[in-house]
Amino acid sequence: MKQTQRHDAIIDLVRRQGYVSTEELVEHFAVSPQTIRRDLNDLAEQNKIHRHHGGAALPSSSENTAWQDRKMMWSVEKARIAQRVASQIPDGATLFIDIGTTPEAVAHALMNHSNLRVVTNNLNVATLLMSKPDFRLILAGGEVRTRDGGIMGEATLDFISQFRLDYGILGISGIDLDGSLLEFDYHEVRTKRAIIENSRSVMLVCDHSKFGRNAMVNLGSMRLVDYLFTDALPPASVMKVIEQHEVHLELC
Repeated sequence: MKQTQRHDAIIDLVRRQGYVSTEELVEHFAVSPQTIRRDLNDLAEQNKIHRHHGGAALPSSSENTAWQDRKMMWSVEKARIAQRVASQIPDGATLFIDIGTTPEAVAHALMNHSNLRVVTNNLNVATLLMSKPDFRLILAGGEVRTRDGGIMGEATLDFISQFRLDYGILGISGIDLDGSLLEFDYHEVRTKRAIIENSRSVMLVCDHSKFGRNAMVNLGSMRLVDYLFTDALPPASVMKVIEQHEVHLELC
């Protein structure tokens, strides 16, 4: 493959996945790590990608902070989850997009859709989707959590309760072995409950590291969600709860 063809293919992969690692590219193109690093440096100089240590992501129109830089570095597993979710959302749909890196990955995967109407309490999602002129984007009001751009509070709850949307795309901090959905922030739990109550179909998106992970606030049981998108088979005890509540499991 010629260098120009490889450059175009790299850009296409970054657009589809949001982030790709150097190791992935080496394996994908069957070339040396030095060749891939030169490719990424060339593309970064042309502002076609944003260069990271260990990989590349979509370029940003504003200067990245260290936090944003880490958030861009989604794993391959999260990118696969995001692509699967996006494949099940039709053009013209209405949806909530929640706080979290996997919901943000889903937002990236939706960039090729048309005429979506999106309500979000995530500043990062809003910043990304505002570049789509055919999307109708509605940003929740409330207090901004500075560490990740999440918006929460009483005003957020009141705002979300005004809508009834097709899909609610939720992230989660942990899933206990009894199937309980766990978060670290009580205010975030209240916001997630409001999204659940006002979505016709609730899609929970999380990678396998969330299974068995502890957090102090209980959102509720797995019965609150309609779909679980993840990258590996959940533990047997969680699978039992998924089957009991007829949650549709999508292994990505």
